[in-house]
Amino acid sequence: MQIAQQVLFAVALGVTAWLMSKRVGIIKKTIQLGKSDDRTDRPNERLSTMIRVAFGQKKMFDRPIVGIMHFVVYAGFLLINLEVLEIVLDGLLGTHRLFAPILGGFYHTLINFFEFLAVGVLAVCVIFLIRRNVTNVERLQPTRHRELNGFPALDANVILVTEIVLMFAILSMNAADALLQERGAEHYPLVGGFFFSTFLQPLYSGLSDGTLIAIERGAWWFHILGIFAFALYVTYSKHLHIFLAFPNTYFANLTSKGEMQNMPEITKEVKIMLGLDQPDATEAPAEIGRFGAKDVTDLSWKNLMDAYSCTECGRCTSSCPANMTGKALSPRKIMMDTRDRLEDVGKIMLANGGEFKDDGKSLLGDYISEEEILACTTCNACVQECPVLISPLDIILQLRRYKIMDEAQAPSSWNAMFNNLETNQAPWKFSPSDRFNWADNLK
Repeated sequence: MQIAQQVLFAVALGVTAWLMSKRVGIIKKTIQLGKSDDRTDRPNERLSTMIRVAFGQKKMFDRPIVGIMHFVVYAGFLLINLEVLEIVLDGLLGTHRLFAPILGGFYHTLINFFEFLAVGVLAVCVIFLIRRNVTNVERLQPTRHRELNGFPALDANVILVTEIVLMFAILSMNAADALLQERGAEHYPLVGGFFFSTFLQPLYSGLSDGTLIAIERGAWWFHILGIFAFALYVTYSKHLHIFLAFPNTYFANLTSKGEMQNMPEITKEVKIMLGLDQPDATEAPAEIGRFGAKDVTDLSWKNLMDAYSCTECGRCTSSCPANMTGKALSPRKIMMDTRDRLEDVGKIMLANGGEFKDDGKSLLGDYISEEEILACTTCNACVQECPVLISPLDIILQLRRYKIMDEAQAPSSWNAMFNNLETNQAPWKFSPSDRFNWADNLK
């Protein structure tokens, strides 16, 4: 029987690893479709940023109460997985509580600490469920934000319910285990009961040894298979940020948030026109394939990693002045639409041996509308608010550049402003010499 369990566990572990490797592989390939973008400068500053923002959850504490609750779930996720290591080794080796004789008395303290985290995670997830479905936090409501309709709303609730059930499984496993220890059941070494799971023991104390073993083993299998399923599901979920937040914050833009990156080809031509630079007679004219971005393949790999890293928290949208005034723009939707496009591209690649073949669709037009990108004021509020240092603005600017520079489809009011800038060095239609006439009558 024990051998059969070991084999079954090894198969489950192998299948999970294989499915995850396939999924991670396609995510990697879709990110690599993006254009090159060197983010290897200032490594010490990048490492410091990742430690503060990803490990330390610094930006989450801009809203302290939610930040503390999120940190409880985050810490629980990281530390409880140390117990998962023991469960995996027990499953492969056919042992039970492998680390107990190795750690001695510290083992009891460690499991008590894990139970404390499990109860904390369970309680916070219940609160998050209430916040999302009962108290109607504005930025989390599908009725007010169309990008949350369908799978995104379901996804958030599935993750929260799953974490609650998994934490309860840990406590049930430990409660049944402690009772079996007291009864001297075979294969259950005496390590003692644990603080929080003792409150569940009265529920099981009247059961037979066989029933207790079934509960303990059932909870053990449910917990570890649930962890495997959760790990695979996360790669399809917004909770992919659990893993991607670390590289995403490391490779974040370190320049000032108000600094916009010019197009090198255009900058060079302008400098030549102004006499600030000289053309290189030996250099062949640069071939500009496209101004700005029309599809995900025109964006940088970092833009695409941003899309996969989005937590869908809505802080960007709740702080967006365009969204506040009823405009179509939602920075969160920009990131979710980019990820949706990447998902569709990934399906095409899977169907064509890893090669992307044009499906006649594009990010701009089929996923993101012209109305959305033109509503952006480039204020950087969304960039400032993001807890994992995503820049929706960078994608918006590149899409807008394509619309205006490549398709020459700027609004008429914008064209008038462009003409004024070119002729008067100001957005207004009057001569630079008249710019301060308004001050003539001031005393």
